[in-house]
Amino acid sequence: MAYIDYYKTLEISKTASAEDIKKAYRKLARKYHPDLNPKDASAHRKFQEINEANEVLSDPEKRKKYDEYGENWKHADQFEQNQKQPGGDFGGEGGYTYHNFGGFGNFAGNGYSDFFETLFGNVGAKSGKASAFKGQDYHGEVHLTLRDAAQTRQQTIEVDNKKLRITVPAGIANDQQIKLKGQGGPGGGDAPAGDLYLTFIVQPDPVFKRSGDDLLREVNLDLFTAVLGGELSIDTLDSQVKIQVKPGTQPDAKIRLKGKGFPVYKKDGQFGDLIVTYRVQIPTDLTEKQKQLFRDLQQNK
Repeated sequence: MAYIDYYKTLEISKTASAEDIKKAYRKLARKYHPDLNPKDASAHRKFQEINEANEVLSDPEKRKKYDEYGENWKHADQFEQNQKQPGGDFGGEGGYTYHNFGGFGNFAGNGYSDFFETLFGNVGAKSGKASAFKGQDYHGEVHLTLRDAAQTRQQTIEVDNKKLRITVPAGIANDQQIKLKGQGGPGGGDAPAGDLYLTFIVQPDPVFKRSGDDLLREVNLDLFTAVLGGELSIDTLDSQVKIQVKPGTQPDAKIRLKGKGFPVYKKDGQFGDLIVTYRVQIPTDLTEKQKQLFRDLQQNK
């Protein structure tokens, strides 16, 4: 089995910070996401490799073990435990002498996993049980529009060539993560499967901006309505409403429409508010008569 360099997979250095890892993962996950490469098998494999590398390097404990033991980091606890056991310290007669090669980068032989399987396979044989390890945790992203995120929806994702149908609750937030227990990699022996961690990426909307459970939007208001008042129809996220504009409305004035905002996560029937900011438009194509009226107003103010 070939050595897997997770740092190379994420295109980062071994001194990369946690933020560097997060940025690199997101960049590459978006590039190789199966939804964007539906017929590209190599992109799908690359996407899985990226998730595997991120799952290890984004966890400080796992990263520490990986830096020391390489791709066999999962066996680190057993390795260290057997070092301490009588007759199993890998030193002396009939044992192995352990050397730290910086992730086994210089280890010669048929492969690192073969070495560890032989080593721990023998340990398991002494106890009459196969070694059991919890399956690998998987990490992935689900991309939604703001309008998608405002509705409870069923979504199908693909994990290890298996289709998994999930329910996305209305009100999911950008960067919010959910855990699906047992939907990760298969466990060894009688150990449980790993878990699946999904991070939701909500794309920016051209009209609405989300602030918690509230929605913000701007509405253009002509000068005459701003001065004299009137009725205005505006779009909310899922409907259209009529609002009364007060006479003398100032530029950048705000109004709050109760319950017309974003649904509250996992609280059916509860919504934030819609906050509307008026952008008063100054006319640029006045007739001479209209200009004279403004002059008259100016003189008589």
